[in-house]
Order: sequence, then structure tokens, then C-alpha cells
Amino acid sequence: MKDPRKMSPWIWCVLLFPLAGEVQAQVENQVVFLLGMFQNVSFSQNETVQAVVSRIPFEVAYIMLQFHTQYRNATLSYTRMPGAGLSLTAVDSGLLSHLRPTQTSLSLFLLSPDGSSVAGMGVILPYTRADPVPGACNMEFNLEIDPNVYLHYNLYETTVRFAPANIGYTRGGFPPACDVSKGSDTRWRLQYDIYQYFLPENDLSEQSLFNSIENMANVQGMTENGKLVLTLSSEDVTQAAFSSIPGQGVIYAVVVRDPVRNTSAAYVPVHTYACSFTSTMDGCLTLGMVITKVFFTITGLAGLFVCFFGHRFFKCELFCMGFGFAAFFFFVLITRTTSLNYNIRLSLTAVMGVVGGVILVMSWWRFGSVMACVVVVGLMLGFLLASIVFFTPLGDIDVFRRSDVAFWIPFCCIVVVVPLFFVRWPREGNITTCGVVGGYAVVLAVNAYVYTSLSYITLNILKRFINNNFSAAFTDVPFQTIDFIMITVWVVLCISGIVVQLYRERTRPFFPPSPYIMWRQERERRKTNVLDPSHHVPALPARFLTRVRQLTRQVEPAGEHTPLLL
Repeated sequence: MKDPRKMSPWIWCVLLFPLAGEVQAQVENQVVFLLGMFQNVSFSQNETVQAVVSRIPFEVAYIMLQFHTQYRNATLSYTRMPGAGLSLTAVDSGLLSHLRPTQTSLSLFLLSPDGSSVAGMGVILPYTRADPVPGACNMEFNLEIDPNVYLHYNLYETTVRFAPANIGYTRGGFPPACDVSKGSDTRWRLQYDIYQYFLPENDLSEQSLFNSIENMANVQGMTENGKLVLTLSSEDVTQAAFSSIPGQGVIYAVVVRDPVRNTSAAYVPVHTYACSFTSTMDGCLTLGMVITKVFFTITGLAGLFVCFFGHRFFKCELFCMGFGFAAFFFFVLITRTTSLNYNIRLSLTAVMGVVGGVILVMSWWRFGSVMACVVVVGLMLGFLLASIVFFTPLGDIDVFRRSDVAFWIPFCCIVVVVPLFFVRWPREGNITTCGVVGGYAVVLAVNAYVYTSLSYITLNILKRFINNNFSAAFTDVPFQTIDFIMITVWVVLCISGIVVQLYRERTRPFFPPSPYIMWRQERERRKTNVLDPSHHVPALPARFLTRVRQLTRQVEPAGEHTPLLL
């Protein structure tokens, strides 16, 4: 056998040649980009990669380099050594370069800002002189021309901001003035469309993100795949707020349109999971604290019981409804008035929920007012139905989104109107509430382990209670396979629970009597009915003393006390 080390160099060239075309790779810290083609790029600590694009057509007036990673920051720079106003560090970053009249190639630079290895995906997009220039009228951020969208999120909302654009101009030309006038030949004619794109649910993989970025990187992809949620004019503030969905990947993209020239251009899209990949506590990969899972698991089991047996075991139903009513109220109160951490807040919420459940049960036990308790149960159903109404696209109508008064008035009307039907049909209304609310409790329990958008039916209302500025946020959530499955489960639980309870209770009294009232009636009956053997039963203290004497007195042996009869 021939020693492979002594093979001819030509044979090695033949063997390796097919591999050379498969990877457009980094050679000597350089990556070659083709216009509009995505390129995977990785670089280690203290390494600077030069991104090169050549053979740029003369009709291209400017180009934009985008670079995206899943969660690690990367620095893009116009120069090999990044400087203020010449570079940007972000997870989703981009640089825009206007070309000189005879320029056919361009180089930009990528590096790691924190000394760690970075892997991501980049693309260079060309634009002509007729296309608007994203971020060319920037007065807020560091870059002179800033095509980036800046994203900030917290537990309640996600905010995106971007710099205004300018109308396009030729290579080597002077950009039109941004704020000299507001005529039809200035940047004030431009409009901004904001798009939203949801990644697959429960998928935190890097490949899923990069595939989605490819779908949303340019204008055509944004308009075909994204959902248009807002259109801004040049007179509006260039920012928008959305509801945060921890653990759910979302891409936000902005398209600037020139209605006179009928052209458009895309800003750099940004993504968020509304959680941290690097946090050791409650991060994206460990989302859902143990205490939350325990809390909602117990809630789900209680809801399943109430769904099928709530009306039969009326005291248990009242306790569960009182628990939910008090827990929601006190969680809002504790969150708004204190700065306690999440575990303590949830523990106090559970304690106050137990107190609320006991109070509702004791009020029925002592006073026997079924209607008062059923009204509380009706408020629970009314709250859930009102939340469902505003979970639909109706909740994103501007009049409800921008005005708290316009939102809360119809919301409270729905909550209050529902219990009125319980006055006419108390048993049917109570059983319906058991089915609907009990089934939703099961959905919340599932959400503690597998994300489902249905949890945001009530979570959006909770956020609006807690956060004063949440009213300006869009509350769109993705509806994917798991959500349709959970809707089916919820509907099946509702219908089956309601039908089973109505059938089982058809021959029974509407509601069980109050134990306290029954005890009082029995006591009065014993006092007045002398023929009742229980009338002659000694009082409790007398019975207690008799029992004590029996336990302490020595028992005498049985003997014969009478003479025998012959």
C-alpha cells in the first residue's frame, strides 16, 4: 500500500477541491460576502474579522451590513479599531455605508467586545438612490447614520425605538436636510411600518432564530412573513411598546416607505425572548421558578376538581373561588405597594388567598346567603369573559390601548353584567362558572411547564393593573399548535364539566342548606318537640360531667343481693 504522505500534490488538490467550494469561510481573518446572501461568521476572543464585499453595481447607492447572534454581543465597526461614533455593540447590529461614485468594494469589521467567542449570521443588503435611508436623520444615538432598532424589555413590556430616516440620494451627493422644512420633497413624507414575527413556541434553538432572521431581514421578507402591527408618520415618535412574553422568541422589524417614489428600505431587525440566556436563576433555559410550578400545579388540580364536582361540594367550590378572588387582588396590592421579591410576594398571595377562601366559606356557613356567594362566583366568570374579549384584536384598538378610562369602563361593565344572570339562573350560572373557570385553571397549570399563549388572557390584565404604562403596549401573542391544542382541551373540559354537573344535579336541591342554619333549626325543634327522644337528652355540660364520673369512679363487682328462691 502506498504511503499517503508520499502522494502527489496534484492528488491532494483533486481530493480537497470539492471541499473548497462548500464553505465561504474565514481566510486570514477575512470573510467575503455576496450582496443579499447570508453568511455564517464566527470569531474568537481578541480576533478581528474583516467583512468584504466587492463587485458592487453602480446603481447601488448604499449598502447595509447586518449581523445577528442569539444572545452574545458583537461589535461592528467602520474601522479596524472601534471608536466612538464609528462602531456599535449589540446582539442585533448593523452599519450603513454610503458609497462614493466609483466605489465597487467595501470593508467593515467584526469583533468580540468582551473577550469571548462569538458565532452569528450576517448579510449585506444593497439599496439604490431612490430608496429611503434608514436612520439618516439620527439625532439620538451614537452613529451618524443609524439603521438599528433599539430594544428594551422588562417583565411587563418590550419597547422598540429607532432613528428617523431620510429620503434617498445619489452616490457622492449631499443628503437632503432633515429638519429645515416639512415640504413634500423632504423626509417628512416618509412612513414607518412596524412588523412583528413570532418564532416557534418552546423553541430556543439558534438555528430556529437564524432561519427566522432570514425570513425577516429585508423588505420583502418582512411584508410577506411579518404581521403589520403599527404604521407611524414622520410626525409621530419613532417608538412602540409591546407586551413582554418571557420565553417566546419575537422579531421586531421596521420598514420605512417613500410614498412619492414608491420605494422602501428595512431597518436592522431585532429579536428578544424577554429573558436572559446567561442568568442562573429564572433564565430562558430555566424559565419558571419551582414555587410558580407548585402554585399553579395545585391551582390546576383544584380547578379540575371544581370543573366536575364544584357544585356538589359547594364549600370546596366557594373556597377555591374565594382563593382566586383574594389572591389576584392581594398580588396586585402587594406588587404595587412593596418591593418584595417574587417568592415572598407569591407566598403572601397564597396566604391571603387561603384567608379569602375561608372568609367566603364562613360567610355562607354563618349567614346562609347563597346569592351573595354566587355573585362573587359570577364576578369571577365576568372577569374571565371580559379578559377574553380584550384578549382578541379588539384590545389593540387605539381607543382602548391609549386610554385607561376607555379600557376599564367597558371591562368593568362586562364584569358586573355577568352576575346579573345568576339572579335568574343561580344553579346554571354557578355550574357554568365551575366549568369555565375550572378548565382555565388547568390551562394555567399546563402553562407552568409548557408555554401557551392562553395564559396571557388574564396575565395581560394583571400587567395592566400593576404597570401604569402598560396601556400603550400592544398585546399580540402567537397562536401556534400548542395553543390550538389547549383551546380544544379547555372547551372539552368546559362542556363536559357543565353537562356532567347539570345531569347529576337535575333532581337535587339547587344549593345545599347552610350548616349553621340547619343546626339552629334543629336546636329549636328539640326545644319545642317534647315527643322527640332527643328532647330528653341532657345538655352538653351535664353529659360531659357524667362521662368524667364514669371514667374516674371505681366499678364495683357484680354480686347476689337477693335470696335464692326455692
